[in-house]
Amino acid sequence: MRNFNEFTITDAVLERVAGASDARTRQVSEALVRHLHAFVREIQPTQAEWEYGIDFLTRTGHMCDENRQEFILLSDTLGVSMQVDAINHRLPEGATETTVLGPFFVQRAPEHALGADISGQLQGIPLLVTGSVSSPEGQPLAGATVDVWHSDNDGYYDVQQLEKIGDLAMRARFRTDLNGRFWFWTIKPAAYPIPHDGPVGDMLEAQGRHPWRPAHVHFMIAAPGYEQLVTHVFEAGDQYLDSDVVFGVKDSLIRDYQEMPPGVAADGTTMDQPYRHLNYDFGLKSEARAIRAA
Repeated sequence: MRNFNEFTITDAVLERVAGASDARTRQVSEALVRHLHAFVREIQPTQAEWEYGIDFLTRTGHMCDENRQEFILLSDTLGVSMQVDAINHRLPEGATETTVLGPFFVQRAPEHALGADISGQLQGIPLLVTGSVSSPEGQPLAGATVDVWHSDNDGYYDVQQLEKIGDLAMRARFRTDLNGRFWFWTIKPAAYPIPHDGPVGDMLEAQGRHPWRPAHVHFMIAAPGYEQLVTHVFEAGDQYLDSDVVFGVKDSLIRDYQEMPPGVAADGTTMDQPYRHLNYDFGLKSEARAIRAA
């Protein structure tokens, strides 16, 4: 086969990949070829535009290292990460909705006792976080692990400023009590921009978009027999809720970070200054449901 034109080239490539021994590899390859060729026929790029596209992807790769994954950032900002998340987390009623993991999760988060202050003595508005973990039917899940992490008062995560603060902060792992409940103290997070000094930032500027995410606390929750939950809880009223650069906001994940006066807090702590209180009750999807759905 030879002498291909803009229409016959697609069938020729599909014929070549049809010999893949793995069925999934063949399915993915064929879909990629069909959609990519259709994109090129629709856009009709000039040679210079094609070269710019190759350069953009090359620069994206060059920005990736052990501390930064520019391709995931690209996936996030094009909505692909949330699309993959949605496909893989079709949830029953009573299960908390998921959202993207984000780039600032670390495996070595320290485990703390319930009620601990994880702010690392960073300055900010005190925040009491309370909540529970249960099955979709409302059965409390004791001993569930609850990983949490968030930005500081200026929108920076601990891993972005380790030289300054010296150790991990605003992140921890807790275990729910016999009633499936957890609580801890920290400081109120702020909205922040994703890294935008690379090709993804160039893309956002060209598209007329901002790089900001609304304020939120990350949660990763796991319990035996249940599907791991990765989600955020966003602050109600944040100016970026309707324009989150990674499309991660869902109405069910928005809560008031309630303004509280000095006094005795919900966990019994006496506060001599105003603080905020965030409460959220999480429901986990059972692994049995996940297997049946598959």
